[in-house]
Amino acid sequence: MGLEMGEMAAAIGVSVPVLRFLMCFLATIPVSFAWRFVPGRIPRHVYSAATGVVLSYLSFGASSNLHFIVPMSIGYLFMIAFRRHCGLLTFFAAFGYLIGCHVYYMSGDAWKEGGIDATGALMVLTLKVISCAINYNDGLLKEEGLREAQKKYRLIQCPSIIEYVGYCLCCGSHFAGPVYEMKDYLDWTEEKGLWSRSGGPSPSPYGATLRAIVQAGICMGMYLYLGALYPLSRFNEPIYQEWGFWHRLWYQYMSGFTARWKYYFIWSISESSIIISGLGFSGWSGSPPKAQWDRAKNVDILGVELATSSVQLPAVWNIQVSTWLRYYVYERLITKGKKPGFLQLLATQTVSAVWHGLYPGYMIFFVQSALMIAGSRVIYRWQQGIPEKMGLFKNLLSLMNFFYTILVLNYSCIGFQVLSLNETLGSYKSVYYVGTVIPVVLILLSYIIKPARPSKLKARKEQ
Repeated sequence: MGLEMGEMAAAIGVSVPVLRFLMCFLATIPVSFAWRFVPGRIPRHVYSAATGVVLSYLSFGASSNLHFIVPMSIGYLFMIAFRRHCGLLTFFAAFGYLIGCHVYYMSGDAWKEGGIDATGALMVLTLKVISCAINYNDGLLKEEGLREAQKKYRLIQCPSIIEYVGYCLCCGSHFAGPVYEMKDYLDWTEEKGLWSRSGGPSPSPYGATLRAIVQAGICMGMYLYLGALYPLSRFNEPIYQEWGFWHRLWYQYMSGFTARWKYYFIWSISESSIIISGLGFSGWSGSPPKAQWDRAKNVDILGVELATSSVQLPAVWNIQVSTWLRYYVYERLITKGKKPGFLQLLATQTVSAVWHGLYPGYMIFFVQSALMIAGSRVIYRWQQGIPEKMGLFKNLLSLMNFFYTILVLNYSCIGFQVLSLNETLGSYKSVYYVGTVIPVVLILLSYIIKPARPSKLKARKEQ
């Protein structure tokens, strides 16, 4: 069996541990499908928990489940013993354990070299544990003054142990997400709310699942094809330094473009498993009514590649994690009655960087992301300040924002790929730090070139 695994891994150009993970990851689709035939609330929770444990064991080994127990136990203990502060306590304790695992396993280096460990799954699990604790904490607060997300997801009662474990490990959904809420998991399991059978016909998941599987196949094909043409190792080869500025900039774009197809593949598979289980259902829209599966969606490929503004990227890339960061970090840092600013954005991006791991490349990438979004907002404000009669100039600024986003995104994401400080700064230096200079210049210019304010009616609409 070991020999066969080795031959299969060599055939597709991955290591044996990665092949084992991919096989277990693909198995989440039939495992999630089988959930639909489990009768009763408690058996469903048991099935969700048991399949998650087994898939983790087969993919990463016994130590993975021991690692998962730690943040899960911490979160549940704080919910029982310190409800008034359980959200904040769980946030720091769970993140602390995750950081410790990142440092101990140096997971980023392992991923770059074709290895894999359980820290990726632990990252998803950490977010689920924290959101559950925060929502239980919110259950103590009065509904007046709460944001819509807080009202929707707060928990009045503490989930039982089996509900909690089932939510955390549900059918292997912790492998790559998407992140979802405890309230939604309970409603889905108990056939309440959106999933109530008395509320109308049950949506068929099969067409949407097939679409996601086909998309995954295309994404994997694109990654295997482009990965051979634009290897990451080229940044350290003498030939890269011999190229001119525009050639280097083009290679940086193609390197980022290539890397994204790997994530598109992973998220398409996870989307398939969440859709086929039914948990991905998010309601009906249109006439005739058409089932929506937004809860399962983690990426909008065209939305990323054709984004007309950097501000759009968090809404189309790693969608559920971006939503989590908005609900549990960004919005909770805003002082009541005040508008959010660059500091809230930078703090949110810093949390995202730490969540990925303590590599300089991650830190630099997310600081770059904050600058990129801030610079894009400047262009957008200038665009909004131009009168309608100057439509051509307005369209030119819109086009400028599109090319700005392409440039800065693909320049910035090199740090996310190479991770080390020297390689990140070396790649940035090779194109004269263009993706850092332009956002900073735009931000500084915003203090000098201030557009006319839009009309009150238009401002209200934007808010």
